[in-house]
Amino acid sequence: MKAINIYNLTRISDPAHLASLERQMSGRAYFMRIKEWEIQGLKSLTGHLIERLEDISALNFYYSYTIPKLGKEFDLLKIGRDTVINIELKSHDVSHDRIKYQLQLNRNYLASLNRNIRSYTYLSGSDKLLRLSNSGNLFEESWDTLTADITGLDDCIEDNIGQFFREDQYIISPLTDPDRFLKGNYFLTSQQKDIKKQILSRIRSPKEDGHAEIMQGFMGLPGTGKTLLLYDLAMELTSSSKKACVLHFGSFPDEMKTLDTRLKRVDFYPCAEAVALPELDGYSTILVDEGHRMTRSLLDDLTAYSSNTGIPVIISYDYEAIISPYERPQDMGEVIDGMEGFIKYRLTNRIRMNSELSSYICCMMRCTGNHRMKAYPSVSLSYANNEKEAALMLNMCTASGYTYISDNSQATCREFDSVVMLVDDTFSYDDEGFLRSSAEGELRVRRLFHGLNRARNALSVIVVNNPEVFSVLLNIAQG
Repeated sequence: MKAINIYNLTRISDPAHLASLERQMSGRAYFMRIKEWEIQGLKSLTGHLIERLEDISALNFYYSYTIPKLGKEFDLLKIGRDTVINIELKSHDVSHDRIKYQLQLNRNYLASLNRNIRSYTYLSGSDKLLRLSNSGNLFEESWDTLTADITGLDDCIEDNIGQFFREDQYIISPLTDPDRFLKGNYFLTSQQKDIKKQILSRIRSPKEDGHAEIMQGFMGLPGTGKTLLLYDLAMELTSSSKKACVLHFGSFPDEMKTLDTRLKRVDFYPCAEAVALPELDGYSTILVDEGHRMTRSLLDDLTAYSSNTGIPVIISYDYEAIISPYERPQDMGEVIDGMEGFIKYRLTNRIRMNSELSSYICCMMRCTGNHRMKAYPSVSLSYANNEKEAALMLNMCTASGYTYISDNSQATCREFDSVVMLVDDTFSYDDEGFLRSSAEGELRVRRLFHGLNRARNALSVIVVNNPEVFSVLLNIAQG
């Protein structure tokens, strides 16, 4: 997306022409719906500035930019070498508290640019210009000050604003970045915020019969931000006097031990090999991570405990329907979904894996599905005739920064920039297009699926002595 000249934009009045011109100037992929008050506000703002500026090119701004997946929108941004100017538009007077909150929130997002931030709000209804100071005070500002800020910018950047708002700057995994999580240096997507709001509302607002809906949870494919949402809820529901616990049914990496040590109001329990629940008395909320790995008996025990005590339970679990049902004989996700009285939500947006990798993995699991894209530049395929050749290829990948994940080991929640995995001659596709494995009882397809989904940016698949599967994977990669 490119910056546009708001003087040029506001010279026309026809809404359809204005939307077409905005799209042509910005390179936006869609036509904006620009409200009448916003047009008038832009015209009024531009009128004040053009009286004081000699060069209209100074009025080049990124207009109505939204950070992908987070849904965070900025009305006007101007980015210089050392400073960024943010102007928000309002049609009428709103409370100073609301204006301060919005401008401060914008600053939190803009902090990743490592520039000085000048924050303004223009109230077109009352024709007032307000500025948020570095100390957090909001006051009426002169147009000369804003003009000086604009003309003082050096080396303004007017193309490819997306380079400044990469998702990894905002969206994290608590296990990959425990320090950033503990410091609160992360943001939730709009979808995560909506689910969080509904879960908290059901816990804090009892039904008409006086009972809260205490069994809730959310599902989604790996990479949809379930763990971040779950741990954020744990922070929200605890205080110095209220503790919560997280029952983690995956492996227990060192990063989780770090969280357990430093986060005093939340206790983390490793439950991958558990045959009984830990002591749960004294906790105000019970949260379950990797709930799809629970046994039926532990789920029944947890349900009974919650029912008897009234303690709310929140379960995070993976959506595994993309995998052949024969490769997941006991799908605990379906069992959880089917619990009486269970309130479920679904995360649909992949936030820490690009859509390309997500599509390719889904096509690997079922080659007849409708997830295929035109190209997969972040996926590399190799063919080895035997284990010796595979070892050489694997060494090359790991030396290049890929992390090797074996499908015989349980994949953790931890993610990696690049992942390499092997597909040997036990794998094949059935008549319905599902990937299957002849290794009985090992659920290798399921482990392969979860291992592949630990990749954030790049994926390498080495097929060993299996020309039929390699042909399918190559066909998928060619789009």
